[in-house]
Amino acid sequence: MAGGLKEVRERIKSVNNTQQITKAMKMVSAAKLRRAQNAIIQVRPYAERLNRMLSNILSNLDGDASTSFGKAREVKNTLIVVVTSNRGLCGAFNTNICKEAAALIQRKYDKQRKDGKLTVLFIGKKGSEWFKRRYRDINFITDYIAVYENPAYENVCQVSSKLMDEFSTGKYDSIEVVYGRFKNAATTFPTAEQWLPVPKLEVPAGAKQKKADYLFEPDQQQLLEHLVPSILQLSFHKSLLDTQASEHGARMTSMDKATENAEELLKALKINYNKARQEAITTELGEIVSGAAALES
Repeated sequence: MAGGLKEVRERIKSVNNTQQITKAMKMVSAAKLRRAQNAIIQVRPYAERLNRMLSNILSNLDGDASTSFGKAREVKNTLIVVVTSNRGLCGAFNTNICKEAAALIQRKYDKQRKDGKLTVLFIGKKGSEWFKRRYRDINFITDYIAVYENPAYENVCQVSSKLMDEFSTGKYDSIEVVYGRFKNAATTFPTAEQWLPVPKLEVPAGAKQKKADYLFEPDQQQLLEHLVPSILQLSFHKSLLDTQASEHGARMTSMDKATENAEELLKALKINYNKARQEAITTELGEIVSGAAALES
């Protein structure tokens, strides 16, 4: 019985230590979440409005003005950018993003995958680990995994500028980004968005398409050459900020649930410990009473 009590005491001590770690990780994630949430809240409305304006402009170009970023062509070579975290302990966050990317491949790019013309670029280590365990017929790019740890605008622009150049030269005919869209600490939406070519505005069935009424100064072509890359870079940067906020929210939620589970386990262990201790005391008292009775007789 003494051995059993010692084992329960060691388990209680181990669970206590684990609970302290999960509490600390929850507090750290909460602090990081506040900063990441502020960043995405400030950027998202601006980025979404610019994206809508860009789609509107490219859907209604006049004259000879054009940009390669808005021209759809036959999709032979495809690039999918998968944005995940570098660390785990955040529930199913990374797995859900990877599953969304896998569903996108099956839904839209299965032919390119079979032809060996599908490439997946990873920002964040977890996505790379997930895909490499499951796919052997996809080209992987892991050169930009470290960008996730330092998502400063300048660093992210190096990646997005290179991808825009490769799209313009025809290396890729379509580029999509899969990331975690942040809603709140408990809710994240794995999201796949077409980044290039810039998607046209969708007009509801039966509705007339309204032509955008923009005034261009100095002229339409010069503005496109400067405006389009800037908006695309901001949109790409938003995907990383969204994912980082989602990661911290998911980890905070997971650590909170782990702390609660540890508390429930501690309660059960303490009840078992008290029962075993009472049983040991009762046994010892019984042995003492039996010994005393034997002496009297």
